[in-house]
Amino acid sequence: MQISNSYDYQSNAATKDTPWIRRTFIVIAVLFMVLMLVVPLLAVFYEAFKNGWQLYLASLVDPEALQAIKLTLITAAIVLPINMVMGIAIAWLVTRYQFKGKQLVTTLLDLPFSVSPVVAGLMFVLLFGMNSTIGGWLESMGFQVIYAVPGIILATLFVTFPFVARELIPLMQTQGDSEEQAALTLGATGWQTFWHVTLPNIKWALLYGLILTNARAMGEFGAVSVVSGHIRGETNTMPLLVEIAYNDYNFTAAFALSSLLAALALVTLLIQQVMTKVQERKFAKSERLAAAPELPVSANATTSTAESASKL
Repeated sequence: MQISNSYDYQSNAATKDTPWIRRTFIVIAVLFMVLMLVVPLLAVFYEAFKNGWQLYLASLVDPEALQAIKLTLITAAIVLPINMVMGIAIAWLVTRYQFKGKQLVTTLLDLPFSVSPVVAGLMFVLLFGMNSTIGGWLESMGFQVIYAVPGIILATLFVTFPFVARELIPLMQTQGDSEEQAALTLGATGWQTFWHVTLPNIKWALLYGLILTNARAMGEFGAVSVVSGHIRGETNTMPLLVEIAYNDYNFTAAFALSSLLAALALVTLLIQQVMTKVQERKFAKSERLAAAPELPVSANATTSTAESASKL
């Protein structure tokens, strides 16, 4: 993924703002983010540690909390590889092939963004519930979907599967398929082209999509709440257990789990920022190499393609 330089409004007299306008916007933006993001986040951590470390740790090592943490991590571990494979496949289909119904595919890809997660969970209940044809048949075979782990995984898959594809499609459309065509022309097979040309070109967008998918999978509440049944010790994920603990007036446990979810979100943001910085440095280095007088841009691109093909 390449990062292009945006237009600098302050360098043009026609779009340059006066200092007081710029400072006013900065102050408003900072105050809004502090009041809406930082203060609530600090409040969660304060409430979690208000009664001391011992009670905080006791809340996290409670068997019910450990089961919720385990189920959340298992769900994310199953959802991530499925979304990775399907996201790459959908992005490849949309960007590399022309077919009837292509616009329909891209439209359906955004369906989880427009449908409420609660409605998504209800759809799976109607489809795989005990009173449905499919659900009844699966129940007779001894396989339960709704109010069990498979239903949680299906609901999480539904709300998270667009993230990877939506990160890859714009990048693959911008890159085109010239390098892949060159590799195929030089004798590479389809799999060799994918592993040595396509995958290295999309790795940053793929990782970014997986980070977003992981964050949504661990924090999903609406769809999972409908299909889980809230069975204590079995089908409660971390967000569901937070609600249950709060409704039971167990505020320490509720805020302890909330702080853990918030910490996971902060780690996700940190990884994203590190990836962005590494990506920016790589792009800046490639620009410097392209601008070098002894190595023109066209020669650099040709050499890069030839080297990639030679590794095949």
